[in-house]
Amino acid sequence: MRKKVVVGMSGGVDSSVAAYLLKEAGYEVIGITMQMWREEGEAFAAADTGNREGEEPAESGFGTAAQDAKKVADLLGIPHYTMDFTKEFKRSVVDYFVEEYLCGRTPNPCNVCNRYVKWEALLMRGRALGADYIATGHYARIEKLPNGRYTVKNAAAGKDQTYALYNLTQEQLAHTLMPVGSYAKEKIREMAKQLALPVAAKPDSQDICFIPDGDYGAFLQREAGGRLAGAGSFVGTDGTVLGEHRGIVHYTIGQRKGLQLAMGKPVFVTAIRPKTNEVVIGKNEDLYTDTLFCDRINYMGAADFAESVRAKIKIRYAHAGTMGVLEKQADGRIKCTFDVPVRAVTPGQAAVFYQDDYVLGGGTIL
Repeated sequence: MRKKVVVGMSGGVDSSVAAYLLKEAGYEVIGITMQMWREEGEAFAAADTGNREGEEPAESGFGTAAQDAKKVADLLGIPHYTMDFTKEFKRSVVDYFVEEYLCGRTPNPCNVCNRYVKWEALLMRGRALGADYIATGHYARIEKLPNGRYTVKNAAAGKDQTYALYNLTQEQLAHTLMPVGSYAKEKIREMAKQLALPVAAKPDSQDICFIPDGDYGAFLQREAGGRLAGAGSFVGTDGTVLGEHRGIVHYTIGQRKGLQLAMGKPVFVTAIRPKTNEVVIGKNEDLYTDTLFCDRINYMGAADFAESVRAKIKIRYAHAGTMGVLEKQADGRIKCTFDVPVRAVTPGQAAVFYQDDYVLGGGTIL
């Protein structure tokens, strides 16, 4: 009997080719487009049972992602459903995003979305359809290590998305397939062109999906309203007041542009203090540190860190990673000590730990 897999189809080239590869490998493939966010007032009529195979997604108000995914599914000859995940997304991602900013941190919403929506919620829907696995178009590989634990391993070539996947659980990984992780992005586009998929040349999405215009301040104002702190003081590292800022949600560690401070030299945001509504300004060298702490640890390739462990540590998606030592603290936090100082460690972002190209685990930077 063929194994059944639900593919999260975003309407992009990667998930489209993932569906094709799995069908070619002999799986019974079902495509699901996850409707996760809509602007207030946008038409939203279709429920889980309302947009089944053969029904035109455009009539539901879902937009181009569902339309493109449906076209690909029809071409591949697989069923396609569009399902409503807006409640899960609002609860697990948007609310988290707002709360983190209110606390002076800079969150990474993709990491939470992956665990709690794209995996946890999709896995539940997939099981309701009798699926054995879920699959995505992420550039990563899943591997079971000799210690019996599942982990994500760097993609075979080029683009790699393991940093955004460090938070997945063992149960989720055991029931996940990532077929495009064995290929370079260029090869995936080439396959899409050869198959004449309508999304072959579709550009990758670069923005946070629920803030397409990039105006975080306006979004947070809409979502948090009166809870947002207003203007406060820019202060130097010695406490000297340097000027007035617009509100802490407009700033992040390492920021230089948009400060509107006439200092006569380049200056940067070095800290954010929500309790006093202050943004600390300093020099570039003030941004370097050789130590950080993180909590909300998710163990992946490792079951625990009973002893200190050497690992490559990435502190943001685009960071190449720096070697260091991981030490578990009595309260469960992880202390990361780097071989050489790293720049702009940002509370709220993830620190992800690697060994031999696979993820040991990770946590949220404090």
